[in-house]
Amino acid sequence: MSYDSSIDTALAKLHEEGRYRTFIDIARDRGNFPHATWTRSDGSTRPVTVWCGNDYLGMGQHPVVLEAMHDALDAVGAGSGGTRNISGTTVYHKRLEAELADLHGKEAALLFTSAYIANDATLSTLPRILPGLIIYSDALNHASMIEGVRRNGGAKRVFRHNDVAHLRELLEADDPAAPKLIAFESIYSMDGDFGVISEICDLAEEFGALTYIDEVHAVGMYGPRGGGVTERDGLASRIDVINGTLAKAYGVMGGYIAASAKLCDAVRSYAPGFIFTTSLTPSTAAGAAASVRHLKEDQSLRDIHQSRARTLKMRLKGLGMPLIDHGSHIVPVHIGNPVHCKMMSDMLLEDFGIYVQPINFPTVPRGTERLRFTPSPVHGPREIDALVSAMDALWSQCALNRADLSA
Repeated sequence: MSYDSSIDTALAKLHEEGRYRTFIDIARDRGNFPHATWTRSDGSTRPVTVWCGNDYLGMGQHPVVLEAMHDALDAVGAGSGGTRNISGTTVYHKRLEAELADLHGKEAALLFTSAYIANDATLSTLPRILPGLIIYSDALNHASMIEGVRRNGGAKRVFRHNDVAHLRELLEADDPAAPKLIAFESIYSMDGDFGVISEICDLAEEFGALTYIDEVHAVGMYGPRGGGVTERDGLASRIDVINGTLAKAYGVMGGYIAASAKLCDAVRSYAPGFIFTTSLTPSTAAGAAASVRHLKEDQSLRDIHQSRARTLKMRLKGLGMPLIDHGSHIVPVHIGNPVHCKMMSDMLLEDFGIYVQPINFPTVPRGTERLRFTPSPVHGPREIDALVSAMDALWSQCALNRADLSA
């Protein structure tokens, strides 16, 4: 067996298909987001503007967050010292969980090292807690939800994206007495469309199913206190489990679920992904709590964020770009070919100092490759002008007409 040969073949396949992922080394400039320094492979550096970051509101540089992290670091040091079960639960973790439970109007919250782990661990553990559980999963759910559902050992059903009629068919076909859970998202990050939350809640109530929603791309940014789309639409009380992240709008790191005290306790007690993982550093938990607390009050950042997204969409549409626009803050420009997508990304970086990663398969289906821009309050008129000018120049410069790119 030639292990190296097999590895070479696997990597060569990615290169041939135009979807080999290249990481670039950047150092964000605190106080000057979204600007950063790019270090090339030869050691040289140049300034770049980051247009694909998930620090949606720029909270990664907010003084309130940094002060809380510094204070915790000075008070207790760097690491947490262990898993949550073995010395890794601190006052900082408990305060953060209390802030998150309050944010979503739930009895409790449970903190994980990432929203990916929160989804995977919770969805893979629930069938152990609820024997015979059937999980109904939206076809476009995030990979973390898919993985959790796939390996939970229980029954699963996949319904067509946002198709409540198909979901009803699946629910009707199963034993009325079987425990059920419907897993879906509030905002689907690649197209930026919204989940049909109210309609799914109606079905869940009709069929006696639990509801599980991923609010990762909405917490902090939607709702009067940043509780997400479910808060904005007055639906949080109809959701049994809310999953969220602290690594996007809140600008730090970590993930969580918010639910009843009993459900959080059961997941805490049974989920290997929680039990056997070293907890977040106290400084991280402190910074995240400060960010959540601040964004419960700071509506101005949410307003500016939405304004920036609307402006960028309008400007790109004015150039005739094939924009995918479902009304959220996410701005995907459809390219439709992995090689062309990577080429556009490379040219934006090399020629214009604009960093945006190409989004290719398996993150999105083949033929739907795109550049996904994430405007924020710290992307001002100057940065938007530079991006629009660069896109306009490249659209003409590349030997690809708009019809080809839209195909």
